[in-house]
Amino acid sequence: MAVITKYVVVRNGVELDRAFLVKKEAEAYDKMLNAAENLAAYIKDAGLEIDLDGKAIDTLSVFLAKNGPEVTRILKGLQPAVPTVRTPSEDKKDEAPAAQPKKKAPAAKAKPKGQ
Repeated sequence: MAVITKYVVVRNGVELDRAFLVKKEAEAYDKMLNAAENLAAYIKDAGLEIDLDGKAIDTLSVFLAKNGPEVTRILKGLQPAVPTVRTPSEDKKDEAPAAQPKKKAPAAKAKPKGQ
């Protein structure tokens, strides 16, 4: 029997549906969600005279938080790198799959010289 440790992010007492095998990745995801939450609050409280619903603000906030380093480059006046658009299927790849042990590749047998 294998024992597998999975890390989940809990926000406001609710366990999110993403699980991570590495604690550092779970903490980075939580940090990104905190940044997105702060961005959303900032945008909502800014008093902008544009009509955005809550879902659009949340989506925009998560996008900005996920791309924080690139947004920072743009705000500093630097040329942005080529944008990489992440699709939901790519986000799913980052999640912990059903844990399967890694298989080692069979070692290649060395042939003696001269044969």
